[in-house]
Amino acid sequence: MDQASCAASAATVARGICRLFARNDIWCLSEMPLRSGRRADLMGIDAKGHIIIVEIKVSRADLLGDAKWPDYFDHCDRFFWGLAAHLDRGCMDTEAFLPDRCGLIVADGYDAEILRPAPLIPLAAARRKAETERLARTSLRRHAIIRDPRIGQWGEEIG
Repeated sequence: MDQASCAASAATVARGICRLFARNDIWCLSEMPLRSGRRADLMGIDAKGHIIIVEIKVSRADLLGDAKWPDYFDHCDRFFWGLAAHLDRGCMDTEAFLPDRCGLIVADGYDAEILRPAPLIPLAAARRKAETERLARTSLRRHAIIRDPRIGQWGEEIG
């Protein structure tokens, strides 16, 4: 799969996951920059204030070649893999993908299904507060830029 096809497919998987989450009162931002320098594919907050990160994979090579995903644990209370429906998920039950630590969602552009819930592993209160504030500020900035694109010239994306 070429890079453009992967990006389009990742966007459709994200849309399906966001629809599932919205029905469950979880609200997300895509491509959320983290203080570690990484970017979460989806980062959101549930109704109880828990922070959720979803790492989306649409190709086997990307799934098997990604070594950065454990870095996301420092930024969330729950971590999910979000896989395209066509992707073989046989490897997800192996210890390399930490099935006791990571939830699993399968999605297409229309909907998603949680195949394995992500366990709640709470962040320290101070870390959760900092991550929640960063997520809120990034969301507000993006909203302001949608309303007035020129306003974006006065600030950079929080990273």
